[in-house]
Amino acid sequence: MAIFFRPQGMRLRAFIATLCASAAVVLAAGCAQLAAPPYAAHYEALARLEAARPGMVAVAKVQPTDPNDKVNTLSLRRAKLLSPSGTFAQYLEDALARDLGEISAYDPKAPTRIAARILVNELDLGVINGSGRMEVEVVVTRASAQRLRKTYRGELAFDSSYANIVAVPAGQAAYPRLVRALLRQVYADPQFIAAIAP
Repeated sequence: MAIFFRPQGMRLRAFIATLCASAAVVLAAGCAQLAAPPYAAHYEALARLEAARPGMVAVAKVQPTDPNDKVNTLSLRRAKLLSPSGTFAQYLEDALARDLGEISAYDPKAPTRIAARILVNELDLGVINGSGRMEVEVVVTRASAQRLRKTYRGELAFDSSYANIVAVPAGQAAYPRLVRALLRQVYADPQFIAAIAP
């Protein structure tokens, strides 16, 4: 008797297409390179942040910028996950700027600036369950005066497998959701909201 599992959180066709394409790449090369999917905002979190009426905010260069830094290199077993932005620090910077732009709160010349440093950036492909963890120190300044310095953590769990053709694409698909989980924590924090208030 055949047993079928319906993947959660993705449409079945998209899941199969991602799985097949990624599996083919992984099987074709001993040490494949895969790109992290594009970031997509958590619109409910953004709506709540917009309702708080933030002021205009600039985003400083997210650190570390060194592409060889540990937080900018992610491995999914024998495959290497790459950022489509060049580094995962740039991936986070782009996500921040895009989110703030979505709620018309982004201005590169604004006196209020968000600076961030990635401290932890990890994906673990277990034989049954996978997990992700991201820690980022966020500093908000206005006209050189510090308004906030705080470390935020985003965590994620996802289905994994002993088989690479299942686990690797699952980890690949999980990365933007990990960044979204991290930023959701930031946007929901009353201290962050107060720091970027006009």
